[in-house]
Amino acid sequence: MTEPVDHGDPAGSTRRMPTVDQDGAGTHTPGPGTPADHDRVPTLEQGGGRAGRFWSARRVPAALLALVLLGAAGLLLYDIAAVRAGHPAMQWRRSLADGLADRQLDDIAVLIGAGVAALIGLWLLLLALTPGLRDLLPMRRDRAGVRAGLDRTAAALVLRDRAVRVPGVQSVRVRMGRSKAKVRALSHFRELDDVRGDLNSVLTTAVRELGLAKPPGLSVHVHRPAKKG
Repeated sequence: MTEPVDHGDPAGSTRRMPTVDQDGAGTHTPGPGTPADHDRVPTLEQGGGRAGRFWSARRVPAALLALVLLGAAGLLLYDIAAVRAGHPAMQWRRSLADGLADRQLDDIAVLIGAGVAALIGLWLLLLALTPGLRDLLPMRRDRAGVRAGLDRTAAALVLRDRAVRVPGVQSVRVRMGRSKAKVRALSHFRELDDVRGDLNSVLTTAVRELGLAKPPGLSVHVHRPAKKG
């Protein structure tokens, strides 16, 4: 006896089985276009998603340093090869060797040269160990393979546009930092405390909706316009 075969299902294909809801109310069959739980787009209210700062490529300092080292090494190798071939050493190398042989370690020129070399070395170390790109604020990472950033100027414009919609606000200036957003507003009517409270509420929501990995703190100041005359 053979079991009936469903000819509507092609051979080798898989069928999605019905699943039971957690509350047991019923069953549903996921469609072919339904994303899995780990592929769903997270909402802004969800936590987590920490992200580090973006690192600058430092192309200009690296290119300048490479060119200087390449030129110095090439000139030195050329002079050494010329000396090995029987030609006299270049004047700059003879002068440098004589100067280093005659000068003491406490000589002013030696100390200045050592200080300049140390400062250049510290500057290069600082460039190598710091990420740079201070104007780019990292956004929350809700997907493993996606990184995004928001320019600080653009973030300040968003906060300013939200702030000027508050009743009583005449003008707003926003300075967006990496850890704090400073807002200075001028109010031409309404009580200052009421305007400040509305600004805090509106801007707190706006900062959360920016989706930044590390939302900056808010510093809101409200003043009256200066009286003319």
